[in-house]
Amino acid sequence: MAVILLPSLLASEAGGQGRFELEAATVLEALRALPIRDLIFDERGELRPLVNVYVDRTQIDDLAAPLGRETEVRLVAAIAGGAEGRLRKGPRRGSRGRKPWRPDHLRPSRSRRT
Repeated sequence: MAVILLPSLLASEAGGQGRFELEAATVLEALRALPIRDLIFDERGELRPLVNVYVDRTQIDDLAAPLGRETEVRLVAAIAGGAEGRLRKGPRRGSRGRKPWRPDHLRPSRSRRT
């Protein structure tokens, strides 16, 4: 019987259960038996790009890999983003209205005319 472990975010969507013991021949068959299958697979039935699958602590891409009796399958949800916060207007949080630091060689020269 294979053990499927979910990260806390997916476990909360599975009714708070983060561990499933399933009888399945392949990794794909086990993942499709989970109650959160619609969250980890897209409309075409493909594994979503931000879901990583580890079998016995080794990342795999081939979901047709066979499962043994003591196999541990762990799902890890990758985190993406970060650009959205930089698109807002105005000074960034914590800048206190100061101009961003720039090295001297990038600053415009201040030549005095006499």
